[in-house]
Amino acid sequence: MKFVSEDFDASAWENIEPYVNDLLERKLTCSKCIETLISDSSNLAEHISETGALLYIGMTCDTENSEKKDEFLNFVENVRPKLSEFSDKLNRRIIDHSSLEDLPERYNLMIRGIESDIEIFRVENIPLGVEQTKLVTKAQGITGAMTVEFEGKERTFPEMRGFLESNDRTQRKEAWKSMVNRWMENSEELSEIFDELIKIRHQIALNAGFKSYTDYMFRAMHRFDYSVEDCLIFHKSIEEICMPIVKKINSERKSSFGLNKLSPWDVNEKSGSGPDIAGKLPLRPFETVDEMVTKLSQLFHNMSNDLGAKFDKLVEMDTLDLETRKGKAPGGYQYYLEKSRIPFIFMNAAGLQGDLETMIHESGHAFHSLYCGHLELIDERDYPIEFAEVASMSMELLTQPGWSIFYEEQEDADRAKISHLEGVIFLLPWIATIDAFQHWIYANPEHTREERKLQWISLRERFGSVMDWEGNEDFRELSWQQQGHLFGVPFYYVEYGIAQLGALQLWQTHRKNPKKALKDYSNAMELGNTKTLPDLFAAAELELGFDAEHLNSLIGEVEIAMSEIKN
Repeated sequence: MKFVSEDFDASAWENIEPYVNDLLERKLTCSKCIETLISDSSNLAEHISETGALLYIGMTCDTENSEKKDEFLNFVENVRPKLSEFSDKLNRRIIDHSSLEDLPERYNLMIRGIESDIEIFRVENIPLGVEQTKLVTKAQGITGAMTVEFEGKERTFPEMRGFLESNDRTQRKEAWKSMVNRWMENSEELSEIFDELIKIRHQIALNAGFKSYTDYMFRAMHRFDYSVEDCLIFHKSIEEICMPIVKKINSERKSSFGLNKLSPWDVNEKSGSGPDIAGKLPLRPFETVDEMVTKLSQLFHNMSNDLGAKFDKLVEMDTLDLETRKGKAPGGYQYYLEKSRIPFIFMNAAGLQGDLETMIHESGHAFHSLYCGHLELIDERDYPIEFAEVASMSMELLTQPGWSIFYEEQEDADRAKISHLEGVIFLLPWIATIDAFQHWIYANPEHTREERKLQWISLRERFGSVMDWEGNEDFRELSWQQQGHLFGVPFYYVEYGIAQLGALQLWQTHRKNPKKALKDYSNAMELGNTKTLPDLFAAAELELGFDAEHLNSLIGEVEIAMSEIKN
């Protein structure tokens, strides 16, 4: 029998407290008692996690709904702080018990994480964490409310992205300008929020005995298998290997457009996307969300019955919110409902090729959750972020051969593939930019806005496309604000780069042997969080590395693939 009943309401502390008291007060006489304690606390955590997930989902799906926002913030203010204290007390009960060394090997990773969590926990950081979440929620509300009047209609930012692919340069410029002007209306408020977040985060680090928030977060995020120095090596590798190719692609784009200089409405800084260099119509793989979902089901079934069945399960469970609309938070995510063992996917689809890739990406996360959903403990299913992104980014690459289902002409499917592969090369420098920016910010927490601006521009000069920003310098200096991770999930970004290297290796295998690649994929994803990060990579026959030689071999294959498609 489960420790907590299925209909348990975990939204109020008074309901949770009796279970907490039981876990903290029960007698522990042996290692079996500790195992039961871990199992019961996992069961309770499933209910609490799912409640928090549903409240967050409700708030992001409708940021203008004050009731949903208040319900989420009530949980943040009145449940999570008490949970933090409880978790620390429970962790210490486990670690301090004389029978700890008698626990089976399966708990080794969990114990390593618990020891790290105990080291960084401070009661005085709990209210700071609440304030941090409030500020992040405020920022999400600001960005979620952004719309523009364009060509006679109010449009969300995801809808506006389509105009940035237009062959009409004047229309692209006007669309870009309208979005920038709207963003700048709130840029000061977003800067104020970010200033406060930096202060709070630095204080959290100091309270926990760390010199910087960087050091604190590496411990808090359980980054046991790579270091700050590895990240810096990775930045240099990306600069050395990717930037010459970025410059080459942009030079070809500039020549095709007949321009002396590219402007920010000619190429997307982050993804490298833009209008077709041959003047062909923008790629539109689907008109409606239902069409996208139907064709994706067919695509995944064509890849394997296993993936097809898993995708159909997502549709049948009705846990998808995919269409863009006013008041919906930007971006996309997959959130696993731990008690129900159901993945929820959130995104803002507006019919673009990028939207299709986002849905495939989030489906990869959902597959990962379903593959390891059999694991008993919530901690065993809490896979490392770096490997979570292997699940999603590799799925983007592995589905490429099936993209023709979305296009009547093979030529358009090929254009989509080349655009995506170019995007892989463009994204890595953006990842390096965001990661290096965060390292600098939290190493210099008392910096001025002017210093922050100069550092951002310096990084964009190092990792960005060469563009003409004349007349738009104010936005360029603040364009970092559009990366929501900087606000909501600090230091969560280099993981995309680490995972991209894993995804590219899995894709290399898939190009030679699709069945083996899918088997390697499922073998690793089924492990959840039961192995170290290097061991998870090894389970899929991947190498975890950061040096230029390793990166060069992978990007070289991308160039070969693009050449094959063009020929």
